Amino acid sequence: MCLTIISYNLIIKEAQNFCKNQLKKLFNKGRFMAITCYSLGAAEEVTGSKHILEIDGRSFMIDCGAFQGKRAEADKKNRDFGFPPEKIESVILTHAHYDHCGLLPVLVKDGYDGNIYATPATRDLANIVMMDSARIQARDAEYLAKQANKKGDKFTWKPLFTESDCAKAANQIVCVSYNRNMYIAPDVQLEFFDAGHILGSAFAFITVSGQKRNRITGKRDGVSSTSMSFWHKLFGFKTSKTKGSVVTGEAAIQNNPDDDIRILYTGDLGRIGKPIVRDPAVNMPAPDYIFLESTYGNRLHESQKLAINDLVRIVRRAIDRKGKIIIPSFAIERAQELVYYLHLLVDQKRIPKIPIYVDSPMAANATGIFQLHPECYDEETNEAFLKHHKNPFGFGELTTITSVDESKALNKKDGPMIIISADGMCEAGRVLHHLANNIGNPNNIVLLVGYMAENTLGRKLMDGQKEVKILGDLYKVQADVETINAFSAHADYKEMLEWLKKIDTSRLKQIYLVHGEKDAQEYFSKYLKENGFENTIVKYGENYTLD
Repeated sequence: MCLTIISYNLIIKEAQNFCKNQLKKLFNKGRFMAITCYSLGAAEEVTGSKHILEIDGRSFMIDCGAFQGKRAEADKKNRDFGFPPEKIESVILTHAHYDHCGLLPVLVKDGYDGNIYATPATRDLANIVMMDSARIQARDAEYLAKQANKKGDKFTWKPLFTESDCAKAANQIVCVSYNRNMYIAPDVQLEFFDAGHILGSAFAFITVSGQKRNRITGKRDGVSSTSMSFWHKLFGFKTSKTKGSVVTGEAAIQNNPDDDIRILYTGDLGRIGKPIVRDPAVNMPAPDYIFLESTYGNRLHESQKLAINDLVRIVRRAIDRKGKIIIPSFAIERAQELVYYLHLLVDQKRIPKIPIYVDSPMAANATGIFQLHPECYDEETNEAFLKHHKNPFGFGELTTITSVDESKALNKKDGPMIIISADGMCEAGRVLHHLANNIGNPNNIVLLVGYMAENTLGRKLMDGQKEVKILGDLYKVQADVETINAFSAHADYKEMLEWLKKIDTSRLKQIYLVHGEKDAQEYFSKYLKENGFENTIVKYGENYTLD
């Protein structure tokens, strides 16, 4: 027995020596793979954000969002985004909107068991977004199956994921607060900075060490994925299972500044002066590369003052007509922001008191989450909550609807009233039933207050289509359709340029444009170049090398 143990230890020692020698040979030959990036979504389109950062063959995924748009096409893309989960070292989540977090349950369902890094508020909000999607899909499947049965059609569609898949995904989220630098791999550090988009939204600042070529030898100091994998197996160390060491401050990301490559993923860039959340951060260390969203790359927002005046005008018109205002709204941020403004206008006596219904269980849950995360508030909201104990998210005229029966009852009530309901792009949720019941009444108003992706019902309404399909049936659009863009949580092209001018760009080599439609990106790309910022529009299927 003793002889067997000694022999085994000798074999292990020899294997370790062999491995070390092989690694030294690889270092000396400089056989390294560097950093490559590519996108699996939000490339020349807005939804489905999924970006891959490959470091020496190890894959880090930034966001794992769902596609939205034409239902059949989006459903196919969401089921077959085609990236093997076993290749992913870690996932980094910038914020909790569905087009950034919506496919995390699919990834986990397909076998991914590693860490998902997010801010605490993003973790809480993403959990309810994913759960809400699972419930909506289950209800849609039941409703559409009944409709198909009535028509004698075959129905085989299944939900993408279940509530159980969502619970597993939420369990894998590791919280990292703003401005806390953390190692997520031996040579990769992550730090979140406030993106000012929605509660908990973040810029992901990634620092990779050992990738720049040695000035004397001309070789990189990184290791190949094969070598690292062999090393992990031999010594029992697996990167994705290690606990991150928390290091703070500029010193944490500058062990050797000349040897680092710094990459900034903006996720969705917010706007200055939005209520509730803070302004986008500008205090990041200088990045070498920026992956910048471009949703409003060819559009400017109205001024906030003009938007408030428009809101007053629309509310007064609905009251005069005794009509209903249907506001399709994302349950996170937009719903809370609208309640905040309506509360303000009633307090200022600019609009009469009018019943307001937030018909979204997710919005109700999200508002509760908002109250749990004062670390994300701007100064004004902090003042209201912490010093004066006021609740900016609720007032006397506001009723939150949670049950299906209460939701249905709203369609039988006479106006005037305001109904705020998800989904923001009119692709799912209770808002579809409110539109179906109210879009044919000329006394009613459909108020669009956010971005509407191509081929969504919201975009069709925004574009002025006179007949639209809702839940499989055609409806004539006789209600007024109004749009207020100033409530958008995305920066417009001038605001994005202003943000770029405020941050430290002394090391900046290239900007990569993602999360925008083609025409918006082409305009924004030209605009940035005219203002001295070199950039590349990321295309689906193309790889980009960072060095």
